[in-house]
This record gives sequence, C-alpha cells and structure tokens, in this order.
Amino acid sequence: MVTNNDQKQNKGKTVIDDAVVAKIVGIAAREVSGVHALGGGTARAIGTIRNALNQTDYGQGVRVEVGERQVAADVTIVTEYPESLQKVAQEVRNSVYIAITELVGMEVVEVNVTIDDVNIPSEETDGQEERVK
Repeated sequence: MVTNNDQKQNKGKTVIDDAVVAKIVGIAAREVSGVHALGGGTARAIGTIRNALNQTDYGQGVRVEVGERQVAADVTIVTEYPESLQKVAQEVRNSVYIAITELVGMEVVEVNVTIDDVNIPSEETDGQEERVK
C-alpha cells in the first residue's frame, strides 16, 4: 500500500505489507467482547501449537485485500455462548473498520465476518463446584 500523502510531497513512499494489515485486523477482532478465537478448525489447531511456542499469529483467521487506497477484510471467528451472533459480528466489523481507518489510514470497502463455531464453556471452567465428590 502506498499512501497518497507521501506521493504528493514527493519525499518517498510508504509501503504497508498485507500481513501487517491482517495483523491489525486480527488484533482489532480479538478485542471484541464475545470473540473466543479467530480462524477455522485447522487454523485454530495450528494456532494452539504456535501459542504453546509463544509465537502467536495475530493474522490467524484473517484475509485481507489491500489496494492503493482501499482495504477489504474477511474475518473468521469463534464466538462465546450465549452471545448474540449478529451483535458480535457487527462489533467485529466496527472494530476492524476503526482500526483500518485510524491505524492504516485507508478506506474500508467491506468487512466480512464468518462465524465458524460457538465456544460452550465446560463445567470445569464455569466456576461451579462439583455436586458429587
């Protein structure tokens, strides 16, 4: 991506790699309440291995198309149960839109959100004691 401000002043150009934009989109999506994880099943499995090695891939579950002045993003998420799926998807869109316009400085064409799964907390993680010991 080349910013227009740099070209108008003829002092050089700034190139932002697609992977950087994908990382920003991934971070913005993860910050939304109700998002459990990003990516489909295989991506999450690989992500678990990366996390164990302290090598988190913030662009996991994100695909971006970056033009000269515009960005389109596809984000795949896993939501928390019992969150409203439409509400979480819209909040992800809003968060990604703000991140791209403010941090990258480009126009957002579209943000598509795919909900791949719903995370249902297990009995072990809900904080309740076992009834029978």
